[in-house]
Amino acid sequence: MSSVPGNMAEGRGFYRALVFRRQAILVGIVAALFLSTCADLALGPARYSLGEVFAALFTPDAVDVQARVILWEIRMPVALMALTVGASLAVAGAQMQTILSNPLASPFTLGISAGASFGAALALAFGVVLVPAAVDYVIPINAFVMAMLTSFLIHTLSMRRGVTIETIVLLGIAMVFVFNSLMALIQFFADQQAVSAVVFWTMGSLTKATWTKLWISTGVLALVLPLLARHGWALTAMRLGDAKAESMGVNPKALRLEVLVLVSVLAAIAVCFVGTIGFIGLVGPHVARILVGEDQRFFLPGAALCGALLLSVGSVLSKMILPGTIIPIGIVTSLVGIPFFLYLILNKKSSTW
Repeated sequence: MSSVPGNMAEGRGFYRALVFRRQAILVGIVAALFLSTCADLALGPARYSLGEVFAALFTPDAVDVQARVILWEIRMPVALMALTVGASLAVAGAQMQTILSNPLASPFTLGISAGASFGAALALAFGVVLVPAAVDYVIPINAFVMAMLTSFLIHTLSMRRGVTIETIVLLGIAMVFVFNSLMALIQFFADQQAVSAVVFWTMGSLTKATWTKLWISTGVLALVLPLLARHGWALTAMRLGDAKAESMGVNPKALRLEVLVLVSVLAAIAVCFVGTIGFIGLVGPHVARILVGEDQRFFLPGAALCGALLLSVGSVLSKMILPGTIIPIGIVTSLVGIPFFLYLILNKKSSTW
């Protein structure tokens, strides 16, 4: 009997060490994120040293006016938008993977990004306005509306009797093919200038980020994260399967609907401002899962931080590959994400599915 208290104390010690290790990992990612953001600010047609960037951040009056304008007014919205969009896509992908119990679920693979691209293409190629009152922001509004309609359609079809989680994923993949076909049709009938604009938008780019777009996307992320964190325990239970989650008092169908709506808004806002960016919502959650596990207390912030770091590093690489030229961020994330994702799915030791 005397060994029981000892075992309990040992278990508590192990748990505290595990929590401390996960917290230390999150702090390490934040530090890496800060360095990556500074590197993103330093790179561009006019290059600055990290010392000059630190000076501009903490003592703006110590740098000349030109550097202050370039770093704060031009590059800062782009660098911060990379963090917000990366976090939004990774959180959306993480929760899609959780509620659908599928490692391939993400805004990109479920057709939300493809729907947004189609909405933007309608505006770019033919001037179609889905919300007449929002002419000034017709491209992002069209993209947002189509992304949300895609999510609504997938959910509506998933409510049919006999539809399984695997069917929902297949519906998403079918939506990707449908929208890709419609995009090809638009490019066939559009003039050359419109085709160029559509192709560039679908590549994904952070260069048109503004403070207004940044505040909107950050505000949505700040609203959605607490709502998801509120269901942290239930989402962790969902990874055990619907039957076990129900035995713990969780309503899987209601939770799946609410989370799908939240992550759809999150992904739609991110994609409508910067275009299609693949693999962040797919790879980011896997990296977080490897580092901090499935516990939503750590997995949710871990996914957000990993997604932000991946897209920030992608932004840095987009400026380094060809000095003087900024490559569209969607191309960079695909080039980096594909081999990394193949490593994840082929390395069985890192798989928790």
